[in-house]
Amino acid sequence: MKLKEITDCLESFAPLAYQESYDNAGLICGNSEMEITSAIICLDSTEAVLDEAIDKGCNLVIAHHPIVFSGLKKINGKNYVERVIIKAIKNNIAIYAAHTNLDNVHNGVNSKIAEKIGLVNCSVLVPQKNLLKKLIAFCPKDKAEQVRFALFEAGAGNIGNYDECSFNSDGIGTFRAGDDTTPYVGEQGKLHEEDEVKIETIYPATIESKVLNALINAHPYEEVAYDLIPLTNSYNKIGAGIIGELSSEMLEKDFLGHLKNVMKADGIRYTELRNKKVKKVAICGGSGSFLLADAIKSGADVFVSADFKYHQFFDAEDRIVIADIGHYESEQFTIELFYDILKKKFNTFALHLSKINTNPIKYL
Repeated sequence: MKLKEITDCLESFAPLAYQESYDNAGLICGNSEMEITSAIICLDSTEAVLDEAIDKGCNLVIAHHPIVFSGLKKINGKNYVERVIIKAIKNNIAIYAAHTNLDNVHNGVNSKIAEKIGLVNCSVLVPQKNLLKKLIAFCPKDKAEQVRFALFEAGAGNIGNYDECSFNSDGIGTFRAGDDTTPYVGEQGKLHEEDEVKIETIYPATIESKVLNALINAHPYEEVAYDLIPLTNSYNKIGAGIIGELSSEMLEKDFLGHLKNVMKADGIRYTELRNKKVKKVAICGGSGSFLLADAIKSGADVFVSADFKYHQFFDAEDRIVIADIGHYESEQFTIELFYDILKKKFNTFALHLSKINTNPIKYL
């Protein structure tokens, strides 16, 4: 299949618009029209992973971490980033990365960690704002249900665990059809009044074109009247981190042992234990120290993340237990997430999970 089919699938799950400003998710290397025979999934697209792809006959590498974060002014092989790009181009291998966009979706990287730990009642720790928009459309009464259905089918009208949400009010629409028109109701050159319904609903900004196409295709008028309004509401399905609960309370030491086991961690750096049972757990895969204050505010007993600096551990101040399990360790199961997303859409496509441990950190 074409590379674009695969990237479209991944981006429908984790749109690139949800990545952080510093990130470089998306197609790093390759042509979206190239034919893909098989793909290898990894955390980091290192030279060893490229060699593995070559050995397996894969011409696509799907990684969590982008191999290129900032612009390359020269590509002469002086570091591993340049060598990977050179090897990929020479062997006609595409490289794709889904990074913070995959972190920020509610059923993404952090949900996979929550699943491994066994958390229930999970929600986004810090929802993002300014990702939602409101559509206000006007249509004749006899077509209101048809238009609403089309909008809902396109993905509009979802609020939390509720769907097909809209507000509808009756009114009188007026218009006069000009020359070269074929009005659905009324006549050319005559002012017309029509009983109409004003439909209001919300949608994620990332699907705006899909929603507008649905509106226009379902609407009977030649000229469709509508308003688009940006919202500052929090979008509870998108954001940083996850907060959830254990099905049963655990002693702190028992929880840390459970965490070490299920996350296959060689070690856990943690703060002073509080001699309290663990019920509520906050999570952020990768470097999550920026969410510590939010984890404390949420009432979490433990914050599971990685890459805490020495002085940041003091910030726990006996209000929470920080459990730093390591960056690679926190995100290693992302390859399973990629696999599940793609297999659900392309169940006969050849996918390989990399057997290369790309963790640059070793332990005694």
